Amino acid sequence: MTLSLTAALVIIDVQKAIDHPSWGRRNNPQAEENIGHLLAAWRRTRRPVIHVRHLSREPESSYRPGQEGCEFKEVVLPLAGEMVITKHTNSAFIGTELEDVLRQRNIGTLVICGVITNNSVETTARMAGNLGYQTYVVSDATATFDKVDFDGQLRSAEEVHALSLANLQGEYATVVSSAQLLAEIQKSISQQR
Repeated sequence: MTLSLTAALVIIDVQKAIDHPSWGRRNNPQAEENIGHLLAAWRRTRRPVIHVRHLSREPESSYRPGQEGCEFKEVVLPLAGEMVITKHTNSAFIGTELEDVLRQRNIGTLVICGVITNNSVETTARMAGNLGYQTYVVSDATATFDKVDFDGQLRSAEEVHALSLANLQGEYATVVSSAQLLAEIQKSISQQR
């Protein structure tokens, strides 16, 4: 894996809404911390950062505009000059300027992290892969929640997460860890010296 200086970190829906108890039990409690480490590395190396914010049109959603859930979590607060994309569906590409901006800036590689693994992360990664972007999904910088399947069986967040990543691996994206990415960035810094 080689990350160019134009590889964009795409942080999806890391908003206070994901802490609402209605979501239930989640996996990867360290996801936000890992996203914070990635974000610091991207900022340090001046790679592009894209914050994706979900504003739901569903009246009962914890992501509904006008409530605290819409606010970004502290660990990912955008800095001046960092792009913020607002979406209303589960894909960061639908109804947004994301693809146009990526094409204008000649960004061909996306590193995707955030929530929810089997929803907005997976949908955005699938579209990115189909649109021809070199796409990475960060396994320990994404998270999801327990989910009941069609047979009424409760599936753990860990199972849902693993299957979502398996759906992506090799067809739409390459699944990597935050440690792999941070090591790659450190290697590129060392080579520049």
